[in-house]
Amino acid sequence: MAQNTPQPSPKTSGKRLLQSTSVVGGMTLLSRVLGLARDVVFARMFGAGFAMDAFFVAFKIPNIFRRFFAEGAFSQAFVPVLTEYDQNHSRAEVRELADRVAGTLGISLFVFTALGVLAAPLLIAVFAPGFVSNGMLEDGDRYTLAVDMLRLTFPYLFFISMTALAGGILNTYHRFAAPAFAPVLLNIVLIVFAAFIAPGYSRPGIALALGVFVAGAVQLVFMLPFLGQLKMMPRPRWGARHAGVKKILKLMGPAVFGSSVAQINILFDTLIASFLVTGSISWLYYSDRLMEFPLGVFGIALATVILPNLSRHHAADSGARFSAMLEWAIRLVILIAVPAAAGLFVLAEPILTTIFYGGRFAANDVAMAGMSLMAYSFGLVGFIMVKVLVPGYFARQDTRTPVRIGIKALGVNMVLNIAIVVPWAMGGYPGPHTGLAVATSLSAFLNAGLLYRGLRREGVLDRAPRLGKFLLTVVVAAALMMMLLRYFMPMTPDWLEATLPVRCLWLIGGIAGGGLVYFGALYAMGIRHTDFRMHPAGAKD
Repeated sequence: MAQNTPQPSPKTSGKRLLQSTSVVGGMTLLSRVLGLARDVVFARMFGAGFAMDAFFVAFKIPNIFRRFFAEGAFSQAFVPVLTEYDQNHSRAEVRELADRVAGTLGISLFVFTALGVLAAPLLIAVFAPGFVSNGMLEDGDRYTLAVDMLRLTFPYLFFISMTALAGGILNTYHRFAAPAFAPVLLNIVLIVFAAFIAPGYSRPGIALALGVFVAGAVQLVFMLPFLGQLKMMPRPRWGARHAGVKKILKLMGPAVFGSSVAQINILFDTLIASFLVTGSISWLYYSDRLMEFPLGVFGIALATVILPNLSRHHAADSGARFSAMLEWAIRLVILIAVPAAAGLFVLAEPILTTIFYGGRFAANDVAMAGMSLMAYSFGLVGFIMVKVLVPGYFARQDTRTPVRIGIKALGVNMVLNIAIVVPWAMGGYPGPHTGLAVATSLSAFLNAGLLYRGLRREGVLDRAPRLGKFLLTVVVAAALMMMLLRYFMPMTPDWLEATLPVRCLWLIGGIAGGGLVYFGALYAMGIRHTDFRMHPAGAKD
């Protein structure tokens, strides 16, 4: 058996993982900020006319398939298998697996992409049937424009999926920075095309679609030198019968189904929101965008970092270190997610006012979006905990259990949607869309709770008697932070009347002050940075 990557010692692995999480989180934050800037450029340059309608549909279609072929189902299945090969096979066998996966995935995606380009008229008719019936010439012929755009955007699926393959290889060997930075390039390229290239086109929307094509190619090319440095540049070869490839495909099955379940959930929420007062879908969108910041910057970053490490501990049959790493991740989630949720709850309307208020986004929009953001903030701990607990299953190549649990949570979410929203709307109370956010948050906690219980039942996660005391300490510190923020921060009417620079200063001061109060309270109650070292059984600190 060959071990190709040195194992971090128990004393330093917590610090190393925290550094890796910070790198991924920082890159994700940069990507999210640029994504917001990209949306602002789109709005300022093109508004919300037929061209942008067509573009968003043409960009959404390859992104739906991306969840199956790229960072969703594929990565969750590929990284654990590659880690197992790296732990238990020779370097030559690891490279052969990468070659076979690259060839099999690449050829399959090339064929699928070609079919998608040819079937663009049918795909637009299925995903946007309103374009077929309403896309007349006087409306700019959205259908024809969307078809032309999709033929340019659909190849993005090929590029981004191969980028995910490269990112999986790099993550397995603890090279997290490049894969985390790649999405930044997407936003940069689209901003450049929207601001400088599209205005000179007779059909500016086509230029945006071309920007998506270029952005996908740029991301893939960007990853190649890092694979070369690692000496893991794949030489694509067909390998559908290769044992490792077959194992990845087998593991992908449940993960693909799980991704489908998530999409059904989103569609169901949108369906219900469409029956509510005009603006409900937009309010949910804006509040969800803000909630995605801590979820993406911290939750997804932490999950990305621990998956290859958990996979390595599982391949080495090191149950103690596996359990210790999961407990460390849970404690980190509690430390960061609880105050983030508390801060979002208290500062919901100030944040929305600072970022979105003005123009067509009125004071009522701030209030309505603030209601759903507060509801989403309640579930933030659950959302992030799910991201961290799922790798505890995937690292052991168990993709079925998280899917079964996810289906249960989905069913509960659908029932809660109806049970909460219908009486809310029929009673004439304001903001019934908030009920959708409440149902989503409750189902996230159910999902996290079932995942945690499953890991405990299987003996994967040891009992951590200190975890309850730590949680109580964090909750007390977060509650103190909330009370002080509520007392010292200006009321919403003051935020609405203030200028943008003043709002920014208030918000920065509130976040900084709240952070000082929170961490100061933790320190006063005895929490130290040494509490975040991993202590596997038999290891000395």
